[in-house]
Amino acid sequence: MRVVVVGGVAGGMSAAARLRRRDEEADIIVVERGPYVSFANCGLPYYVGGEIVDPARLLLHTPQSLKAALNLDVRINSEVTAIDPGAHSLRVTNTETGEAYTLTYDHLILSPGTVAARPPIGGLDSARVHTLRTVDDALALREAPGTRALVLGAGFIGIEAAEALAHRGFETHLVEFAEHVLPPLEAEMATLVTQELRALGVHVHAGVAAQSISHGDDHDSVTLSDGTELSADVIVLSTGVRPDTAIAEAAGIETRGGYILVDQHGRTSAGDIYAIGDATVGRDHDRPVALAGPANRGGRLIADAIADADTGDTAARPIPRPQGTAIVRVGGLTAAMTGENRQALDAAGTQYFTVHTHANQHAGYFPGAKPVHILMHVGTSGQILGAQAAGADGVDRRIDVIATAMRAGLKAPDLIDLDLAYAPPYGQAKDPVNQTGMVAHNVLTGELVLTGPDALTEETPILDVRTPGEYATGHMPNSLNIPHTQLRDRLDEVRTWVDESVGERPFVVMCAVGVRSWIGYRIVRAAGFNVTMLSGGIQTLRAWLGDRADAVLVKEKN
Repeated sequence: MRVVVVGGVAGGMSAAARLRRRDEEADIIVVERGPYVSFANCGLPYYVGGEIVDPARLLLHTPQSLKAALNLDVRINSEVTAIDPGAHSLRVTNTETGEAYTLTYDHLILSPGTVAARPPIGGLDSARVHTLRTVDDALALREAPGTRALVLGAGFIGIEAAEALAHRGFETHLVEFAEHVLPPLEAEMATLVTQELRALGVHVHAGVAAQSISHGDDHDSVTLSDGTELSADVIVLSTGVRPDTAIAEAAGIETRGGYILVDQHGRTSAGDIYAIGDATVGRDHDRPVALAGPANRGGRLIADAIADADTGDTAARPIPRPQGTAIVRVGGLTAAMTGENRQALDAAGTQYFTVHTHANQHAGYFPGAKPVHILMHVGTSGQILGAQAAGADGVDRRIDVIATAMRAGLKAPDLIDLDLAYAPPYGQAKDPVNQTGMVAHNVLTGELVLTGPDALTEETPILDVRTPGEYATGHMPNSLNIPHTQLRDRLDEVRTWVDESVGERPFVVMCAVGVRSWIGYRIVRAAGFNVTMLSGGIQTLRAWLGDRADAVLVKEKN
C-alpha cells in the first residue's frame, strides 16, 4: 500500500507517523512545498520576541530524522501542481531543480493548510510588510530593523506578534477592523485583553482598517480609515487566512467556501483521497477550525481509517466535531475559549442565557489570589454551548475542565458536582467552575433571573447594593444605593423608590461581581418586588462598556 501525504506540519505529519505505527510495510511518502516539513508554527511569535533564542528549537523533525525513526520518504521543496483522482496520481515539481514527475498512490492525504489573506490595501507590496506563518517569516521578522512596528489584524497571531515586537522595544500599533481585539472573544472579555495590551505599551486601534501604505526611503506611512497616519519600519500582515485548496478544486474535489469538505473520517468527495487541517471543514458544520490540536488528532484518526479499511476493519473512530478550544497569553493575562460565542449562537437562532463569574483562582486568604473571569453560554435545557475565561492565573485549567465537560455531554448544573483538586495554593473548595455551574443552575430552576450588561441603558433602574465608597467610584445614572447588609431594614425605601421612580418595570440588582447582589436579589424578591440581577456585577459592566465606561458611569464628588 502506498500512501502519499501532501503537506506536513501538524495534520500531515501526524497522519504519516500514525500510519507507520499501524503498518510497518506501507510505502509512505510526504510531499512538502517548503523547506521545513515539521516545525513549531505556534512558537514563531515567541522566537520573534526573543523568548525562544535558538531557531533550531522551532524545527521538530527533518527528513533525515523522520527517515531514521519512521522510515518515511519525506520530499521537501516539492510542490504538487495537479491531482488526477481517476488515475490515482499527482504531478510534483521540485522547486529547486524544476524537475517534474508523476507519483501514484493508493491513498492520498491532503494537508494543504492556509495562506495569509491579502486585503485590498494599496502599497501592500512594500518590502517592510511581513507575514508570520513560516520559519523563514520568523527569521526575517526577528532581524527586521527599526523602532516602529504596525500589526494589521488582532487575532491570535496578530496579538502575539504585537506583544513580541513591544517586548523587543518597538513602538507598536495594533489595528483591528472589528470592534474589539480577538473578535472570537465576547466584548467583555476582549476589554481585559485590550487593557493588558495597553499596559504592555501597545497602541490599540479597533474598529478601523488600514486603507493604504505609502512607501518611503526611511519608513512607510500607513493611513487608517479614520484618517490616522502611522509611521512604521515594520508592518506585520495578520488579517486572516484563506484555504490553500486551488489544486484540490481543480481536481474536482468538493469544497465549500474554498474549504475541502470531509466526512467524519476525513474522506473527501474523491475516492481514496482524505484531507485534514486548516483547509478543511466537516460536512455537518460550517465553521473551519484552524488549530493545531484538532489537526494533530484528526491526522491520527485518518491514518486509523486508512489502516482499518486496508485490513477490512470498518470500526475506525470518527473525527469529532471540533469545539474550537483556544488560549492565548497577553502579557500577564491569559484568555481562553471553547465552543460557540454570541455571534455564532445568534446567527443560528439558538436560545440561551449567559452567566458571568469572577471567583478567585485559589483561596482568598492565600497570598496571590486573583480572579478568574468566566463567561458561559447555556442553552435553555442546560447544555453548555460555549465558555470563555480570562485572568492572571488558572485560566487554562478552568477552560479545559469546561471543554471536557462539553465533550462528555455534561450540562451546566453538572459542573457543580465536579470533584476538582483543592488546596489553598491551587483552588477553592467551591472552584470557579463549580460556582459557574451554580449560577447556571439557579437560572435554570427559576431562582434567579439575570440581566446581561448589554441590556442596560442609562434609564434602567438599578438597586446598587455595594458600599457607599464603592458606589462613589462609579454607578449607573438611575441608581439607588443601599448596601446589602442594610437592605432588610430599608425595604420601605425600596418601596418608595419603586412607587415613585420605577413603577411596573423590573429593576436590576447590582454589586461588584455578583455575590452580594445575589443576596440582595433574594431579599427583594422575597419581599415581592419585580427584580432581575446583573450578571457578573459592575466588573462585567465595566468590561462590556470598555472605553465608554467613564462616560456612562457616574462618579460622586468628594
